[in-house]
Amino acid sequence: MRVVVGRVAKGRTAWADQAAEHYLGRIKRFVPVEELSVRPVDFGDDRERARREEARRLGALLKPADHVVVLDERGEAVDTREFKRLLEACQYRSVQRVVFLIGGAHGHHPSLRDRADRLCCLSPLVLNHQLARLVLLEQVYRAFTLMRGVPYHH
Repeated sequence: MRVVVGRVAKGRTAWADQAAEHYLGRIKRFVPVEELSVRPVDFGDDRERARREEARRLGALLKPADHVVVLDERGEAVDTREFKRLLEACQYRSVQRVVFLIGGAHGHHPSLRDRADRLCCLSPLVLNHQLARLVLLEQVYRAFTLMRGVPYHH
């Protein structure tokens, strides 16, 4: 199984990249992980058009057999144990790629939410893409430590 993080992101920030690298290095001990980014679009006040185009770009990253988890504030709130069960179920079913999608400033277009195998909410708070990425990576790492019986801080 491979974990893929697809996101709408316009640039890099040193603090977020440094923190993400910490977790990416830890996750790679358990499973291959890759990050894919698409650039946000700006159509002025036409948010629907922007969301549709960002969904098209994120959708182009997907393969038909991917297990897609769209991270959305309207999704199901999952705790750490449920997040672990999600990844365990994917391993049990021999899923090749679990793809987590982080949307842009205006959220996900309904077409992308419809494509999702699961809609999950990382927090009841709205998180910007850098924070959502960090929370996601930390939870992926935590889930694998629980699955493998490894103490979290090792």
